[in-house]
Amino acid sequence: MASNSNDIEPGRITVPYITAWSAEQDFSGELVCRPRGGIGYADETVMDRDSGGVLWVRAASRPGEGRPEFGDVHSLRQRRAMRRLLCQVCGQSADRTPDGILWLLPDFREDWPGWPDAMANAEPPICVRCVEVSARLCPKLRKGAAVIRVRDCPVVGVRGSLYAQGKDGPVLAGREVVAFDDPRIRWVQAFSLVRQLRGCTLIQLEAIVDGRRP
Repeated sequence: MASNSNDIEPGRITVPYITAWSAEQDFSGELVCRPRGGIGYADETVMDRDSGGVLWVRAASRPGEGRPEFGDVHSLRQRRAMRRLLCQVCGQSADRTPDGILWLLPDFREDWPGWPDAMANAEPPICVRCVEVSARLCPKLRKGAAVIRVRDCPVVGVRGSLYAQGKDGPVLAGREVVAFDDPRIRWVQAFSLVRQLRGCTLIQLEAIVDGRRP
């Protein structure tokens, strides 16, 4: 939960790498319907889409300026952390062993047998050093945290605002996870990259906190 791992020290406020700051306003332009279907910005540039043609929200990148907006994720840093498998807390490389990459998620193992296997996930991974502070301070984890090793985690889509064709332009239909091969991807203004978690193994949080590396 800091812009770099050196910031995680006793007595200091811990700010996650992916947290948005108050100086990082969203400056997305006007959305319009494209002639061949889908949405775009009225003043769109080549920087507004990724290599797959997905439209992304626009946001200034000024980490550390203003105040941290806890609970709000900065889209660009989230994408970077997911692409490069960086720790969402310190921004360094996430922990990796032969058993897989380390993730720390809210514990919903009662949702289905084998949870979280096959789950679409927009939370970046984590490093061993940041597990304890994240489990202790993150509001999302107060009702329970699950530590997971993930053997395979392909990038499969995005989470974003889904629009539909309206009489006078795009109409917001909701926020959804949309796969890259879904035709609706043209109608999404993405704000998070999504990986699917496969080959998941739940491990004990205490093993990490006590300094053992499963």
